[in-house]
Amino acid sequence: MILSYLAGLGASLGLIVAIGAQNAFVLRQGIKRERVLPVVLVCAASDAALIFAGVAGVGAVVQSAPSLLEVVRWIGVAFLAAYGLFAAKRALRPGALHASEARGNETAWAAVATVLALTWLNPHVYLDTLVLLGSLANAQGDGRWAFGAGAATASALWFPTIGYGARSLSGFFARPSAWRILDGFVAVLMVTLAAMLALGG
Repeated sequence: MILSYLAGLGASLGLIVAIGAQNAFVLRQGIKRERVLPVVLVCAASDAALIFAGVAGVGAVVQSAPSLLEVVRWIGVAFLAAYGLFAAKRALRPGALHASEARGNETAWAAVATVLALTWLNPHVYLDTLVLLGSLANAQGDGRWAFGAGAATASALWFPTIGYGARSLSGFFARPSAWRILDGFVAVLMVTLAAMLALGG
């Protein structure tokens, strides 16, 4: 069982470590030191729910309903593109927007809603967790639930690490120019992901 657990841990880390929309948002919240706990909890809980659903066999159902993934794909394209445009606006006109952030205008609910959308409106999350990790887990036979536990542990470790670890960068991001660079990067990343999602399916 321990080998299945470690296999799940490694497989999941291999999928989530790459910088994507979700990780970029968690990093940004960590740097701002704003709503980090609810954001990382939502990320870890969402991953765990999807992973264990995949272990339970839901991935096969998802594969049999491509039209549902197609709907999610286009909603995700729209959301990522919009988020990218807002990030571009912050990069080009950082003053007023960062002043409003400093006043704490973003509520915990707004942060949670954003990370929920970034997570659940990405069709690749279903392919990675429900289908890929679910398939790998079920290949473990009796060790499939241990594999799922290892995969869920990876998320439970990763998101707090980048969320709270990003606080060490807050000194660097005290400079407005640093925020402009970060927001420019986020804008390019989100729009690129939206384009890839639209073109690649």
